[in-house]
Amino acid sequence: MEPWVWITFGAALAQTFRFMLQKHLSTGRLSAAGTTFARFAFSAPLAALIAVGYGQVSAQPIPAIPPAFWGYALIGGISQIIGTVFVVLLFGHRNFAVGITFKKTEVILSVLMGLLILGEGISWTGFGVILLGLVGVLLLSDPPGGQGRWLRRISNRVAGLGLASGVFFGISGVGYRGASLSLDGGDAFLRAVVTLVCVTTLQTLLLGAWLVWRERGQVRAVFAAWRVAALVGLTSLAGSICWFTAFTLQTVAYVNAVGQVELIFSLAASALVFRERITTREVVGVVLLTVSIMALVLVA
Repeated sequence: MEPWVWITFGAALAQTFRFMLQKHLSTGRLSAAGTTFARFAFSAPLAALIAVGYGQVSAQPIPAIPPAFWGYALIGGISQIIGTVFVVLLFGHRNFAVGITFKKTEVILSVLMGLLILGEGISWTGFGVILLGLVGVLLLSDPPGGQGRWLRRISNRVAGLGLASGVFFGISGVGYRGASLSLDGGDAFLRAVVTLVCVTTLQTLLLGAWLVWRERGQVRAVFAAWRVAALVGLTSLAGSICWFTAFTLQTVAYVNAVGQVELIFSLAASALVFRERITTREVVGVVLLTVSIMALVLVA
């Protein structure tokens, strides 16, 4: 398999651990926005150290940042903040694996976003395989009990939060790829880390200002819970480096589609860590998504 596939697997694994930690934080003193802030506040300084260190070890200068970069970075960063808040809110409605599955609507949406924003398309075969994965998402769109008309099943609050998070994560991935590709010079990893430093710094400042304005005490609460919050930052850093590098090497649609391997990890976490019951319908949905991932590895 190509390097971007393995990098995406690493991103999905790190992200699963991060969402597990964020779910733990969200059940305590932190709000959804405070839980989201934790990932940026603790990862931004470490990302900067990695960028400087890697640049020196690899004898590469830090790439110059053109004006177009900041437009992509702002779009990606703000969209990721909103998408993450929606995912954290999802955890209060359904179990861990299903919450992550709803987030994965970003896969089909990133195809459209990539075409509209960057002019990047995918093959018809790849699109067909992604649609197969979408079937799995639809199987998981019912509220508990699965009773009633189909329209009611997909128009509930949980489906709305999941679809909204998918829209914003789809936009963020395309924004990050655009920002990374706009940098002049440096290999894929250096461009990815420099993009990560700029984005996480912007996110820390923007969300921190929002918390001070709208949710007083949350910034203090995040640092008071530093033991878990720092782990959120570390897992976020590992996952983000992998995501940004993969986005630099391959189109967002394919990266996000292969990233659905996260569903396998989250299903295991849901059953083994949180002791949540997984229904037969949910298992069928995850199986379809897994088949979609395996096919995409072959056609991408």
